[in-house]
Amino acid sequence: MGLALRIKVRYFTTLRELAGHAEEIFELENGECLGDLIEIVASKYGEEARLYLYTDEAQKIIDPSVRFLINGRDSKMLQGLKTKLEDGDTIAIIPPIGGG
Repeated sequence: MGLALRIKVRYFTTLRELAGHAEEIFELENGECLGDLIEIVASKYGEEARLYLYTDEAQKIIDPSVRFLINGRDSKMLQGLKTKLEDGDTIAIIPPIGGG
């Protein structure tokens, strides 16, 4: 069992409403990645969070329109869902941007 990591997660729109606050701290095991954190958030906030985050929850397929920033950097520019998290990281879950 590794040392715990303290990760700050920032929420916007739907997830902010579900969580009831704009950010919170999670303690994860050392070596956990972004995909693990997303599953923890989805589990904590239930079915509506799962529908928001996943296009196929059973297959753990994340909705591609939801963006994840790790310390301000798009996770797609890192290792995506496999990006290892480090103590003190801030993860922002960015909702789909509507246009028109």
